[in-house]
Amino acid sequence: MNPALWLARTAIRTPEAPAIFHGTDLVLTYAGFDRQSAAIGAGLCARGIGPGERVALFLPNSPEVLPILFGIWYAGATAVPINAKLHPKEVDYILGASGARLAFVVDKTAHDVDLPLIEPGSGAFAALTGTDPLPAPAVTAPDDTLWLFYTSGTTGKPKGACQTGANLTAMSLAYLADVDRVTAGDAALYAAPMSHGAGLYALVHVLMGARHVIPRSGGFDPAEIFTLAAQHRDVSMFAAPTMVKRMVAAARDTGADGDGIKTIVYGGGPMYVADIKAALDTFGPKFVQIYGQGEAPMSITALSRADIADRHHPDWERRLASVGRAQSVAAVAILSPEGEPLPAGKVGEIAVKGPIVMKGYLDSPEANAQAIRDGWLLTGDVGHLDPDGYLTLHDRAKDMVVSGGSNIYPREVEEALLTHPGVTEVSVVGTPDPEWGEIVVAFVVGRATPEALDAHCADRIARFKKPKRYVFVGELPKNNYGKVLKTELRARLRADMEQEKERGA
Repeated sequence: MNPALWLARTAIRTPEAPAIFHGTDLVLTYAGFDRQSAAIGAGLCARGIGPGERVALFLPNSPEVLPILFGIWYAGATAVPINAKLHPKEVDYILGASGARLAFVVDKTAHDVDLPLIEPGSGAFAALTGTDPLPAPAVTAPDDTLWLFYTSGTTGKPKGACQTGANLTAMSLAYLADVDRVTAGDAALYAAPMSHGAGLYALVHVLMGARHVIPRSGGFDPAEIFTLAAQHRDVSMFAAPTMVKRMVAAARDTGADGDGIKTIVYGGGPMYVADIKAALDTFGPKFVQIYGQGEAPMSITALSRADIADRHHPDWERRLASVGRAQSVAAVAILSPEGEPLPAGKVGEIAVKGPIVMKGYLDSPEANAQAIRDGWLLTGDVGHLDPDGYLTLHDRAKDMVVSGGSNIYPREVEEALLTHPGVTEVSVVGTPDPEWGEIVVAFVVGRATPEALDAHCADRIARFKKPKRYVFVGELPKNNYGKVLKTELRARLRADMEQEKERGA
């Protein structure tokens, strides 16, 4: 299914319905949204860009993003959304690797690539939007790649995950079945990058004729979110756990209660139990958790609003620590190192199968062979399923610490440390040790002593899991989506070890 068809149908059904807002200002109705997208699609076709061709978007959140995105699909082409916070050199790599024929960018002078670059607001952009619109979206096949998502590249060069029309359709319908209801009276607010999960959720809101609100700041500002939610009402948004935590802190400082917010879907990283409890206490039952990857976008599991809010259930805290149950479009299994399914309670690699799984990585047969086996996507995440089907993530496979022959999952240690009142943030990694193989090191933001944290851990986790070293820092290094960069923490530990060796020599 071509998502541009959803836009065209919504525009026919409710042409005068408000579609895109910049802050509180209406920018486009659905008729205008559709016409602008159809005109951009026509302009791309006039440049010889159609099905099978790729068009990149290196743009901050702005009112132009959605018409450009749907304009690309009107032409039947593949969208390549790129995080607006990347360095231009990183962007140029993606432009080259994707084979993009054209890119929408903020500043043409920042790039060294041999392809047309169009800046929103420029004469070239005006020419596109002024083209006679296409009468209908291009016909695409279910297996056509429509969204080419480049992974973060924390362990090497980013790879392009090919998300097809079938993938995007499955993701959107699963939102309605497993995440939340959407009506024409709802508003999707884009405080997280539209190049990622927030932008993917635009599709289901277009399908249902909801409003789309782009903050004036173009990004995440809790005070702005509270103001917009109170004015627009029935607001839904996608947020990384770190964003939720900042919203809670801002609300407690100002007395805000999230008035006007209908749903906050969180995902993209671990949400610790202490943090989601604080969010519930502050905003009430407005939360749904999802677990997905660029290779299976947004739709592996979901922890429902009811599960998160049900404080009286005997397994409430354990379920809060999970990422929920398989969504309607996904089969989830836990596999042994040999690829054999493991029973409930056993820890192994999480695998997913179904119409949500990407077609593959672009031009990467070796990576495809490693990632997809017998139709199962190997996520690289470690976890277990309980008898009721709830999936609990332990860590990325590469983050597991093996100390003295025992497996230690950093998240379990992090959960324990975060219940200490003096700990604001924490990230646990392993570092080589001649006696133990690896030892557990905790990077801590907050005010506490090693002795106090040792005593705190002793009451909560097995002794062998306790950190053997604490490093107190002002902040943790994070990527553009708020994920802690454990690679940088490990690099810091390696550098410290080298310095100690040099001093010893």
